[in-house]
Amino acid sequence: MVAERSKKAKTEQQEEAAAQEQIDRELVHSIEKLQEVQDELERINDDESDKVLEVEAKYNVVRKPIYDRRNEVIRAIPEFWLTAFLSHPDLSTLLTEDDHKIFKYLQCLNVEDFKNQKTGYTITFDFQENPYFENDKLTKTFRFDDGGKSTITSTKISWKKGMNISNGSVQEGKGKKRSATEDSFFTWFSEERISPGPGIPDDEVADMIKEDLWINPLSYFNNEGDVDEEDVEDDDGANDGSSEDDSDDDEEDDDEVHS
Repeated sequence: MVAERSKKAKTEQQEEAAAQEQIDRELVHSIEKLQEVQDELERINDDESDKVLEVEAKYNVVRKPIYDRRNEVIRAIPEFWLTAFLSHPDLSTLLTEDDHKIFKYLQCLNVEDFKNQKTGYTITFDFQENPYFENDKLTKTFRFDDGGKSTITSTKISWKKGMNISNGSVQEGKGKKRSATEDSFFTWFSEERISPGPGIPDDEVADMIKEDLWINPLSYFNNEGDVDEEDVEDDDGANDGSSEDDSDDDEEDDDEVHS
């Protein structure tokens, strides 16, 4: 009896092991099939991305002369870019009082993708002759290679004597220097990075300029930035309440007149 039970238990274990092995084989097969499907989707997505970039590159060529014409019009508008930056909810917080003075000389801003958009882009600030630095152009360039390496390079600012606001050495009167209490926007041009690994380096300032301000700077110049809907509703509610109060006051005045 004991031998039979032992033999039966062993047989059951073997059957369970065989069944588990079959399940494992089916699971592995399903995962392999799923991977094949996912690989096919990735190929389609990559193809789509390439096609989108081709279309964007085509329209970048079409837009270029229009952007140039826009810049020519902007040059005739005093302090256009200073006003646009100051009207932007996030970029405005990056400008110090000294930056405001320099931005009055900013006459042109350009964002230009490389011919192969995957490889990078450049942001260029064109300045009129000014008392702060010698450069007529300040650029920041973002480069990405196929191996995943990314590089950020910037123009070295040639500050005129005593006018380097990035380290608080602006002269105030005779022999006096202002001490820096906040970072100047122009320190952004000194931030250079090389990333050996994959991925685009995060630069929020560049993103805000390239993906927002540059798209339609006129909306910010006209101070048409996003308005908080709740604030608008609160204002409407306050106005409605005051209207009702005014109406009640009018009714009370009418009663007093009739009495």
